[in-house]
Amino acid sequence: MSSEFEAFCAQAGATKPIRRILIANNGMAARKFILSVRNWCYQSFGDATIIKLLAMATPEDIKANAMHINSADAFFEVPGGPNFNNYANVNVITRLAVAHKADAVWPGWGHASENPALPRTLDELGIVFIGPTDRSMFLLGDKIASTIIAQSAQVPCVEWSGSGLAVQTDETGQVAVPDAVFDAACVSSAEEAVTVAAKVGYPVMIKASEGGGGKGVRMANNAEQVGPMYRQVVDEVKGSPVFLMRLCTGARHIEVQILADKHKNVAILSGRDCSMQRRFQKIVEEGPPRAVAPETLHEMEQAAARLALTVGYTHAGTVEYLFIQETQQFYFLELNPRLQVEHPVTEGITGTNLPALQLMVAMGINLTALPEEHSISKYLVDPFDASAPYVDPFSKVSGHCVA
Repeated sequence: MSSEFEAFCAQAGATKPIRRILIANNGMAARKFILSVRNWCYQSFGDATIIKLLAMATPEDIKANAMHINSADAFFEVPGGPNFNNYANVNVITRLAVAHKADAVWPGWGHASENPALPRTLDELGIVFIGPTDRSMFLLGDKIASTIIAQSAQVPCVEWSGSGLAVQTDETGQVAVPDAVFDAACVSSAEEAVTVAAKVGYPVMIKASEGGGGKGVRMANNAEQVGPMYRQVVDEVKGSPVFLMRLCTGARHIEVQILADKHKNVAILSGRDCSMQRRFQKIVEEGPPRAVAPETLHEMEQAAARLALTVGYTHAGTVEYLFIQETQQFYFLELNPRLQVEHPVTEGITGTNLPALQLMVAMGINLTALPEEHSISKYLVDPFDASAPYVDPFSKVSGHCVA
């Protein structure tokens, strides 16, 4: 069966076949990755154990007999306590990867998955990071930099403290956000926040770029509220740059699933509606997003692909939009440079295996060269090809998934 795996890698143009993966995560994330990779290996090559999967486990995980420990080929104990001791600790992860001869590291979501230091350090060690580069992770993972790049890529953006700012690609096709441009989008005092809020318009959201999950975000309905809310945001996410953005009242939250390889190919695997939330945490996910008209979803997908290509993004990511159903207008919110916990909704309507596709991209495989049984050609898009015919995005998926 090993020969079949090697033949597949050769046929699909893999530059570095991966046989040993360290999973830098635990719980459901680790368990889902193990199941997905095992399933792909068995269905494709008749052997679920071709790729060795190595787990990390804290004393707490071991005591709880966590399922990911029993599912992996081997596990290695790491310090207990908060995640900065273990799953979010770059030094712990990289030392384990080297010590146990891992070809690659899969970060999952949460923990160190959005820390640019992890892919950067692994690259220096010659170990593959199953995720985007540290550069694109920063550019698109930071809410301020990503919004500047998004509006430069002609992705619709709501009025905010950085409206009108733009960056250009250099002669090598790379894009960067100079410090001066980045700083121009930030608000550095309560007094400045009041001035900027008047330009942006009320109600306004005051947000820390390094916040998330409801932390570092406040709403102000008038000038009197801006100062106190600004100070709360600064205190809640200390040291983070802060920006202002007009609140879109009554907006839905739509996300588009992207997958890009290292050969400038981008697949758009439909979208999800995650509008039902409580305290900024998603409760229900729907795929595909039926509230969005086909033509609008097509525009969302094209905009997401433009954004990915502008920064040379690779691997799985989610472009999130605010969407006004009555007018079918949408605005860029952020790009999550990782696989998200809700990705099984996308798998359910596209028939894909996203962790396995991440693995293929990590091996350097060209998404256009996948054999027929693995092909995702119907999801590949070229947003810069004006002659490409319009295809109803809902026609590409099958079924309806709510989770």
